[in-house]
Amino acid sequence: MTDVVLPTTVGRSRRRYPASLLVGAVGLAVIVLLAVLGPVLWGTSAASGSGQLRAGPSAEHWFGTDAQGRDVLARTLVATRLTIVMGVVATALAVGLGGLVGAVLVLSGNRVRWLGARAIDLWLALPPIIVALAITAIFRPGAVTVVVAIGIAFSPQFARLTNNLASSVGGKDFVVTAHLLGVPAPTVLARHIVPNIASPVLVLTSVCLATSIVTMSGLSFIGLGVQPPAIDWGQLLASGLRDIYQNPAGALAPSIAIVLTGLSASLLGDGLVAFSEPRRAQVRSRRADQGSPSATSLTGEEQSAATSAGDDVALHIEDLHVQTANAPEGQMLVGGVSLTVATGEIVGLVGESGSGKSITAMTAAQLLPSELGWRAKALSVAGHPIDPRQAPPSSMALDCGVVFQDPSSCFNPARRLGAQLTETIRVHRKVSRREAERLALDKLREARVSEPERRLRQYPHELSGGMRQRAMIAMALITTPKLLIADEPTTALDVTVQADVLRLIKQINHDHDMGVLLISHDIDVVASMCDRVYVMHQGGILEHLTSAQLRRGEVTQPYTRRLLEASASTALKNTVHVTSTIRGGS
Repeated sequence: MTDVVLPTTVGRSRRRYPASLLVGAVGLAVIVLLAVLGPVLWGTSAASGSGQLRAGPSAEHWFGTDAQGRDVLARTLVATRLTIVMGVVATALAVGLGGLVGAVLVLSGNRVRWLGARAIDLWLALPPIIVALAITAIFRPGAVTVVVAIGIAFSPQFARLTNNLASSVGGKDFVVTAHLLGVPAPTVLARHIVPNIASPVLVLTSVCLATSIVTMSGLSFIGLGVQPPAIDWGQLLASGLRDIYQNPAGALAPSIAIVLTGLSASLLGDGLVAFSEPRRAQVRSRRADQGSPSATSLTGEEQSAATSAGDDVALHIEDLHVQTANAPEGQMLVGGVSLTVATGEIVGLVGESGSGKSITAMTAAQLLPSELGWRAKALSVAGHPIDPRQAPPSSMALDCGVVFQDPSSCFNPARRLGAQLTETIRVHRKVSRREAERLALDKLREARVSEPERRLRQYPHELSGGMRQRAMIAMALITTPKLLIADEPTTALDVTVQADVLRLIKQINHDHDMGVLLISHDIDVVASMCDRVYVMHQGGILEHLTSAQLRRGEVTQPYTRRLLEASASTALKNTVHVTSTIRGGS
């Protein structure tokens, strides 16, 4: 179906309303209206008989009459109320029960989660109609029994869906970061997890509503559903099939009602999913992300290779080990790493992919996955001692900012930027919404984000890659942290935008006297940006240099020399070549 564009206010974004949403909404609205008015308008004609028994369609009776001379169409319209109410209640019961089970499993331990998943698998192995038949056969048939039976029969589908989706979303960077920042679990569930699983749950809900009505009608058809004198579509369908040879049209009215209701519910669910997807917002104009044409080389004066004891330390790591499990036999990913970042200093951590750079940084930020364990002689972040046996202090969320390499995975796609930028400071400093937005605007301007007022109202996908990275830097800066961890912040950006982002980090370091740990596999970037450099390989620190030593090629390790030789910078290549020649000739 084509989309229908409805008029919107001038100057605002245009929204395309899917035709399926309109058709489904209109169809269900008509059915609900008939459910409300049916017993009032046609209750008398549905209950009173006439002398025409099992009569065929006519101008007076469009679908004929039943065995007692009652109008089939009138009885179908009257039965709409009970059928719809039962279908909605059964669907709500399935969503509530299944969602509760799925949420409990997500919040439980690994063993309970595994046992719960196996129980859901066994539950799903039984067809819902069999489960509903068993429950209605054991207990007294009736409207309440049918509703409970169908709700229980369809709940495992919602349990599995919510469990799988919540587990998947719960592992995303923006959810893990929210937990680290001390956001309460109910708030994380409501703001980050539920909006990102709502679309598939909504689709399943619409399908469940349609299927519930069909299943309910089937149970009434065989006599295990609604009992006389109450009527639903299933009863009318059974009555029409019994008289099919006298009045073939008698079964058409309830059949058409069941089909149209199911179709309308399905169209409405699909339309809501399409409409709620933020990417359907068509922005009338968007300014292109402007990057700087070039980056200047930052030389600076040579600094000491190690910080003195009197300096303020933004990050201190001593003898860090990270492994795949807390057990001694776990695979060691990082072993014996020690490094220090002083306040106001930019320290580089360079090495090839898989050398352990990001794991080291995420350990410092306390963002390691649950399947990894760590230990260290000492680990302190912005003056906060960290113990692997205890949760990090909540104040660490204000003193440590993280810029991830992929901003697309770290922003919640279902929430606008404004809510995500201000969440940390509103949670930890209890500032008002207006004050938080003012601070967010200040940081967006500092991060050189164009039109910051408009960006607060946009979704992450509406920004370019460079603009998203700047917005992430602004989010990391909103609490003015003492330590900024930049984990390959220029990945997937074009050259001019990379230069602008790197210059921005340098400016932030200078303006706020902030310690920066810059992670990169690009030795050119590290040589131009950093005061000191740690070279990392296979989970350990190979070499510790000043940036001046690195630029002069004064390296001792063959691995560092190979990194310099692979450099894109001709100056660095020539430096290491000359140095190697001098050493070889001496």
